[in-house]
Amino acid sequence: MRYKLSAPLQPKAVIELPASKSISNRALIIHALGRGTTVPANLSDCDDTRVMIQALTENHDVIDILAAGTAMRFLTAYLCVTPGTRVITGTARMQQRPIQILVNALRELGAQIEYAGNEGFPPLRITGGELNGQEVTLKGDVSSQYISALLMIGPVLKNGLTLHLTGEIISRPYINLTLQLMTDFGAKAEWISENCIRVAPHPYSDTAFRVESDWSAASYWYQIAALSSQSSIKLKGLFEKSYQGDSEEQRCLPNWASQRNLPTETSYSAKPVNIPNDWTKILSTYPT
Repeated sequence: MRYKLSAPLQPKAVIELPASKSISNRALIIHALGRGTTVPANLSDCDDTRVMIQALTENHDVIDILAAGTAMRFLTAYLCVTPGTRVITGTARMQQRPIQILVNALRELGAQIEYAGNEGFPPLRITGGELNGQEVTLKGDVSSQYISALLMIGPVLKNGLTLHLTGEIISRPYINLTLQLMTDFGAKAEWISENCIRVAPHPYSDTAFRVESDWSAASYWYQIAALSSQSSIKLKGLFEKSYQGDSEEQRCLPNWASQRNLPTETSYSAKPVNIPNDWTKILSTYPT
């Protein structure tokens, strides 16, 4: 069977983009660490976020995050500073995914973590409490989710956190995203050198927060517009001053007009443009 696909010559649409999963998951952890009462708005409806919400609200002794890798990493750190003993587990495939780098770093801070199965892999048995450690060193090329998991618990640590990153840092945009969100919720966290971040022992505040739409999802519509002779596409829920690395699209493809809808929310309307040669700032959208 053969399928023929053809693009519309003059696409016209108003698109309700999905919320950013990266921002949603970080905002939920920060909100929980701050014991906030104002739940972040416009949360993602993806599996990772649904699992995160369930884990944070149901308070079970055994937390099954299924195949949600982000939830496994962020919740592992979160549980280390949350009173009580819990087991965090996942699917059979999740139990084959290494987590030793994060566990070792948390243990350096004083966390009580045991492997409930194979050494170096989930499930984990975690007894949460006050951590007295304040300094950790990681390689800069590890998963940014390990780094973000540690950073987000920094404000609630007795002595704060100093995080040293050695070698090349390959995921700086995601680290900066985490730091920006922490700051939005009242934390004091910043780069104090090219390879070192300091997080002060300063509690999060209860903050009204709206999750931005996902710039990665927006990239497909950018390309449709770029490949069309004429188009009118409005992308809703994007912020003019976005923390997402993929927001660099609006600078790589500059012929997009913006219209402010809310104090921070902007719609973008498209006109066809030439596709740029340099995509180094938005690598996650390069395949589109």
